[in-house]
This record gives sequence, structure tokens and C-alpha cells, in this order.
Amino acid sequence: MSGFSEVAKQALYQPQEAMAEIKSKKNQLFIGIPKETSFQENRIALSPLSVALLVNNGHKVVIEAGAGLAANFSDKDYCEQGAHIVYDTKEVYRADIILKIAPPTKSDIEMMKHSQIIFSALQMATINKEDIQALMAKKITALAFEYIRDDGNVLSVVRAMSEIVGATSILIAAEYLSNVYGGKGLMLGGVTGVPPTEIVILGAGTVGEYAARTAIGLGAEVKVFDSSLYRLRRLQNNIGSRVFTSVIQPIVLEKAIRTCDVAIGAIRASHGRSPCIVSEETVAKMKPNSVIIDVSIDQGGCFETSEVTNHKNPVFRKYDVIHYCVPNIASRVSRTATYALTNIFTPILIDIGDLGGINNLIWEKHGIRNAVYIFQGSMTNKDLAERFNLPVKDLDLLLVSNR
Repeated sequence: MSGFSEVAKQALYQPQEAMAEIKSKKNQLFIGIPKETSFQENRIALSPLSVALLVNNGHKVVIEAGAGLAANFSDKDYCEQGAHIVYDTKEVYRADIILKIAPPTKSDIEMMKHSQIIFSALQMATINKEDIQALMAKKITALAFEYIRDDGNVLSVVRAMSEIVGATSILIAAEYLSNVYGGKGLMLGGVTGVPPTEIVILGAGTVGEYAARTAIGLGAEVKVFDSSLYRLRRLQNNIGSRVFTSVIQPIVLEKAIRTCDVAIGAIRASHGRSPCIVSEETVAKMKPNSVIIDVSIDQGGCFETSEVTNHKNPVFRKYDVIHYCVPNIASRVSRTATYALTNIFTPILIDIGDLGGINNLIWEKHGIRNAVYIFQGSMTNKDLAERFNLPVKDLDLLLVSNR
């Protein structure tokens, strides 16, 4: 301890010029957060307290005015924590690292500078070849946050958003079962002497698990269907024996759908469209004023009657069944979703600074490497390359050549 004290004393005696020189050697990041322009996207990548943490680590954060309003964070909140508020979007795109939720649009790419770094969603279903080629032409390094894996090899952003969507879907179902929205006037759950509401969940992944957990907590009777016995067993172990599980058998599933009060579609496809496993004929036989929440609508939906809706007009009726088919449910609780995202992004940004740049972070962390789809203008994602017939390069080789 005495040796440490001597070191501390020497540091105190250092002239301010020397201390400033040491501090400036740390890799300072210039981070820009533009206002989201995509339809009904209410989330923002960083909360004010995360901005404070980055600023305290010597980094500069520029935020477009009004970027956090949809998540109920004011410009004043960010300004007080050390962010620079700008009113021109082009000012944001002068930053070295751009952080946004939705994929970059054509106008975003036009404002980007050469050799910039961007963290955003990729959304494989909606991305087009022209935007990818424009990013490559500007030698951009692009990371898709839905492919970021944590130390446990879990897709951290997907997992966080799935937890939110699963729990929120049950709360949405509770709203539309009530009289307020023209439902059948049921309380989701049950009280003494009254039979509980019946909920059928299609899919035993993270969304299905958190939907089941929330529904059981409210006292509902829950049935979960999935094609994978492994996923069903995992859900049963995580939740307990109070949930009915079954592999997808058409006769058993149809009977459950026809008698339930709420049906939630949460089956994800690893590639392409989600499987449509509930026919229009089955939906037509459901009880009047029943509720369908199709969480998988962004991949096409699990119900044959599903059609994409939005937060302003979230439901429609077909066969006297209420359908809720909003693709971006997490934006409904944008502040919670922002906190979940900022917990993932902030440590990554601090690591970039501490390790001396994005290249070193990608080299050291396999989970970050998994998220890179363009590296300094070179396509590194095989699925994207095959889809758009573009040449693909090995990221490991590109990293080695840059070291």
C-alpha cells in the first residue's frame, strides 16, 4: 500500500500541463445521434445518463434537437449531461460514429462522410441493394445491432426487445379484452369464483416465454405451442408447471384457438417468412370479440387473417375477432426500450475508446465481429452478399491486414 501511496503523491505533484497531456492520449470518440425519421420509431439509442457517462470518459456526443422527445427525454435533459444539441442534421453526420435505431435511408447515406462508423438496425427484409452499395462506396464500417452477441453468445438487442414485446403483448391483450376498446369486457386473469381467461401463445422463444410469464402473473390460463420440444422444455423449466405446452398438432391447436380469449403469434423464422400456422377458417370459428396479437407480423405473421397495422390505427376486426398487428411493439414503450438499448450500446462505445478504436474492438470481441456487415467499404455478411450478388470478403483477413 505504501508503494501505491507514493505513486499517488507523485501524480498529485504533476504539473497540470503534464496531466492534460496524459489525458489527451486516450482515444476520444465523436458520437452523433440523429433524430429518427422512420414511421412511428420512438426509441433513441442513448439515454441522458449514458451520455453523461460517455462525456465523463472524455468523449463528445452530438444530438439532433428533438431526437429524444418521443421517448420523453428533452433536449434539456441531454444538454445538462454534456451533450451538444444541434438543429441541423448535417451537423450530426460530421461525427465519426453515428448511432441510430432504424437503418440508414438514402438521404442519411448522402449526409455521411467517408470512413464513418454506423451502428443501426439492418432489417434484412427491407434493405435494398442501392443503399448497401452507397455505404460501400463511402468506405463505411456498418454494424447491425440485431446481430450483436454478448459474452454468453446471446443476441443481446434481440433478447432485450423480445422480453419487452412479450410482456407488452399481454398488456395490450388486456386492454382489448376490456369494454374500453369494444372487447368482451373480460379482465385478463381471474378472480375467486370466476374462470380465468384462456391465452394461447404460438412460439416458445423469448417473446413467448415473457408473454407466458406475464399472463400467468396476471392469473390467466396459458397454453404454449411450438414445433421444438427443446424450446418447450426450456420454457417449462424457466416458468414452472403452471403452463400447458404442446408441439404443434393441427387438431389440438385448432381446438385451443377456437376456445381461447387471446391468441398471440410469436413464431420467428431464422430466414424468410414466419410460418402461417392458423388458417382463416380457424380464425372464423373463434369466439366473438376474441383478441389476436400477431407479434410476428414483421415477418409476415402466424395468422392467415393478419394485416400490418400501426400505432395510430392498431386494430381491425375480421370475423368479429380483434386483430392487433403492429410490427414495432417496442416503440409503444419507447422509454423502457431506450433504457434496454442504452445498457447494451454504452459499454460498447466505452470499449471502443479504451481499446483505441473500432478495429481493435472487433478484433478482440467476437460478439461485435458478428454484427459487422460492411467493413471499410467491403461486404463481410455472406447472406447479404448472396442476396444482392455482391463480392464478400473475410472479415478476419481484413482485420489482420489493418493491424
